[in-house]
Amino acid sequence: MKKLYCFDFDGTLTNRDTMFLFLKFYNFRSFTVQFLKYSPLFVLVKLKLMKAENVKKSFIAAVLKGESRVAIERASQQFFHKHYPKIIRKNALEFIAAIDRSHTDCVVVSASLDLWVRPFATHFNMKLLATQAEFKEDKFTGLFVGDNCNGTEKVCRLDKEISRKNYDKIIAFGDTSGDLPMLSWADEGHLKFFH
Repeated sequence: MKKLYCFDFDGTLTNRDTMFLFLKFYNFRSFTVQFLKYSPLFVLVKLKLMKAENVKKSFIAAVLKGESRVAIERASQQFFHKHYPKIIRKNALEFIAAIDRSHTDCVVVSASLDLWVRPFATHFNMKLLATQAEFKEDKFTGLFVGDNCNGTEKVCRLDKEISRKNYDKIIAFGDTSGDLPMLSWADEGHLKFFH
C-alpha cells in the first residue's frame, strides 16, 4: 500500500511558531524595533479585526526586505542547527523516524516561508510546499510568489504537485483552522495528533 503523509509545520511538527523565532534569530535588533511597531496590529489580528496574512507579509518584509538570498539561506541553516531537534515535538520525531519510506512519501505543507522551513524538510527527507519568498537580483523583495500557503491554498498546492492516483491512502496532520481544508482533502485527517 502506497501512502502519502502531509504535515503542517508550525504547531504540528514544531512546539512553537517559527516566524517570530527565525526573524528574531536573523536580526534581533530589527526584529525588536519592528515588533514594537507592529504590536497594535498583532492585537487587531488576535481580535480578528485584521487579516493575519496581510500583517504577516508586512512584518516579514519589514525585517527581511532587501536582504540577499545567500544571507537568508545561510541564516536558515544556522537556525536549523541551533533549534533542531528541540523545537520539534518528541511524538512527531518518533513518528517520522518510524515511517517506512519504501512505501510512503512525505510532504511538509506550510504557511511559513520556504526559506527557513526548507532545512527541516530536507533533514526529514520530505518534499516542501510552502509560502515562497520572491527574489529579484538575489534580494528579497518583501513579497511572496503566489498566495500564502494556508487554508484552501494548501489544497491547491497539493493538487498541483501531487497525483492522488499514485497513492492508496493520503493522511494529513495539522493543528489550526488553516489546516482544515487539507485535512478534509486527505483520506484521513488528524488535528493536533502530536500534541
